[in-house]
Amino acid sequence: MIDRRHLLSLAAAGAALPLLPRLALAEAGALRIATLKFGSLSWLLDTIANDKLAETAGVRIVPVEVATNQAGPIALLAGDADVIVSDWTWAMRQRSLGQALQFRPFSSTLGSIMVAKDGPIRTLADLEGKRLGVAGSAIDKTWILLRAYSRKMLGRDLAESATPVFGAAPLVAEELKNGRIDACLNFWTFAARLEGAGFRPLLSADDMLAKLGVEPVPPLVGFVWKEETAKAKAPELAAFFKAVDEGSRILATSDAAFERLRPLMRANSDAEFFALKAYYRSGIPKPWGEAQTAAAEKLFNLLVQLGETELVGGTRFDAKLFDGARVDK
Repeated sequence: MIDRRHLLSLAAAGAALPLLPRLALAEAGALRIATLKFGSLSWLLDTIANDKLAETAGVRIVPVEVATNQAGPIALLAGDADVIVSDWTWAMRQRSLGQALQFRPFSSTLGSIMVAKDGPIRTLADLEGKRLGVAGSAIDKTWILLRAYSRKMLGRDLAESATPVFGAAPLVAEELKNGRIDACLNFWTFAARLEGAGFRPLLSADDMLAKLGVEPVPPLVGFVWKEETAKAKAPELAAFFKAVDEGSRILATSDAAFERLRPLMRANSDAEFFALKAYYRSGIPKPWGEAQTAAAEKLFNLLVQLGETELVGGTRFDAKLFDGARVDK
């Protein structure tokens, strides 16, 4: 987890942020948005720029390129970005540490277990005794949920009945392609690329959550910003999210928009391109309301019950985190 105690050490460890003058970026009418160069947020920001949606809405977007997903939260806490994309579980933890943050969903697409299309693994039980690659670490949320799901469906913990192999998402995907592992639990972009390469999903995180009684499945990934930014830059935030909504509408309906993005998506084949497009579109979130907040609280309580102290330990569920997302206020 990233908190104040880890902020300086993580920054020193190489969270590459561009050397941009902070005062210039804090000017009225502008918002600094942290983004990975080839991440899915960059597809949306590129669409917004190409169609001049930000100018129409009345805001200037200043992209702040970061090298890793972990660098975004560092940029936000350090004051080097106004808005980032992160998990609401992280934002909830930060609220408990004194950082008043807000959340608005960006994507509801989660990870999946991917297996060989014609391989012997057809059910969750078939993973027993197999090498299962896991993108991230032992406290990755999707892995935690899979363990809970396996206990409910199989009566045993997959962490004990299979052999988990943790690693970075690209490495885990390559290990599956090379046959060094039997299956992998990976983030949606890598699951989509694997599907385009001929692999198939065995089980999605959405399916896990539904079976665990968390419905409607709340988006985990979204835009995060400080409440002080909401007060100081309310018109800019409103304009930015107006541009986001219009950009999302374009990507949901326009194949031409995705064709233009193809170089940025770095698809290795037509099949991979179409899979990435389908996964992205399936994750464009629906409006957030009271039902989503209630489902988020249920998921949060489930994580607490699983004893994941590093993820949510010492944190109380605070529905105010989602005030910036709700349409039924």
